[in-house]
Amino acid sequence: MTRQTTVRLPDELADQADAVARVRGTSVNALIVESLTTAIDLVRADDDFTERARKLLERDRELLDRLAR
Repeated sequence: MTRQTTVRLPDELADQADAVARVRGTSVNALIVESLTTAIDLVRADDDFTERARKLLERDRELLDRLAR
């Protein structure tokens, strides 16, 4: 399943993405998907990020539990 979304890129970045995609023989969409996948993999490997995410989720869970009472 896929979801369509709109991304606004600065003109220069869009031009560079077009050029890279053309040279690779792929679409800008595929380039964006690949780039986001790589960025998310890097974030997941960041222990500081995962710890902050865990704390945020715990705080959100506590708030939702209080609201449900």
